[in-house]
Amino acid sequence: MEILWFLLAMGLLAAVIAPYVRRRRGGIRLAAPGSPDAADPAAYGFVRQEELDIRMPGPDQDLLDVLDVVQRTQDWRAASQLLAGTDKEGEVRWQRVQAFAGAASLELREKPGVGGAWLRAWRSEAPKDAGGAAVHAEFLVQQAWRSSAAGSDDFRIILEEAWTVCGTAALLAPGDPVPYIVELAVARGLGYPREQFDQVWAKVIDRAPAHMGAHLAALHYTCEKWHGSRKDADEFATAAAARAPQGSLLAALPLFAVYEHLPEVNMVQSFYQSAVVTKAVEGALFAAHAAHPADPMLPHVQHLLVLFLVRCERWAEAMNQLVRVDGHVGALPWTLEQDPAAQYTVYRALAVAGYEANGGSPATLPR
Repeated sequence: MEILWFLLAMGLLAAVIAPYVRRRRGGIRLAAPGSPDAADPAAYGFVRQEELDIRMPGPDQDLLDVLDVVQRTQDWRAASQLLAGTDKEGEVRWQRVQAFAGAASLELREKPGVGGAWLRAWRSEAPKDAGGAAVHAEFLVQQAWRSSAAGSDDFRIILEEAWTVCGTAALLAPGDPVPYIVELAVARGLGYPREQFDQVWAKVIDRAPAHMGAHLAALHYTCEKWHGSRKDADEFATAAAARAPQGSLLAALPLFAVYEHLPEVNMVQSFYQSAVVTKAVEGALFAAHAAHPADPMLPHVQHLLVLFLVRCERWAEAMNQLVRVDGHVGALPWTLEQDPAAQYTVYRALAVAGYEANGGSPATLPR
């Protein structure tokens, strides 16, 4: 099977993928959207690369409708109303806060000094709006990570402002875990000591003990490249999975821990056949199967499963995940790349090639 993997990968690198490989977590880049070398996904009903939505991991039509109104009219009120009507303890509120913040951040990057004016108006015209404060805090976090080198003066200044806005947002919505989830990212960037981090984490789990998004944010802090170790991350993920309520996606957390510690360059295929990876993948598959189909965090798990299942040469299982998430790519692992849609499309093409090489076809793919 290692020979098959090599031949498939080399064939796609020559015919589909741009003539270079990015050696970062095994990252690969596709040919430019619409180029004659790009794979045609039409046979499986997949969305073309240039039409993939990079804003969200899965569908949220209410959010899309509101984002359209806000960005078209530059009026923040629809966003405020949507967040005010979104359950505080659930995952959806966190994802919507991230989406609004991300939209404003991207606008500002595309139109420096002008983009994202609706968020500035939201904060100035409604300073006591809890949703606006949460979006502002998350916006600052995203700006810090996108526009400044980690550890630089600008990076710290932006995150310190985010910390202040997190405190404001928490006061405006005492039962809302989102301001503290945002602060977890601040903690990672500013290097909170473990005791201070634990205090923030306690406030999160007091409000939403099974919040998957919060656990992912906390997992980042515990990783070796930030303030913990591989052992810390593994223990955190394993403990969360063990106490996960029935149907919770927290059982998939160990797979995210494995992903956080993937080697920068790994050309040994046997790594993906190892017991550690296999156990984490099986746990994530179980969690995805047991979760409610409408769980807003399910696409996050499914996207990460695509990467691992492809690398594990489990082609049919990878295809089964692809048919469920295709169309949206705003999730790990794709969002760490400069072109998330291109990176996702590479793995989709590899999955199709492996699936067909083992007798699969559009007619045999379950829907």
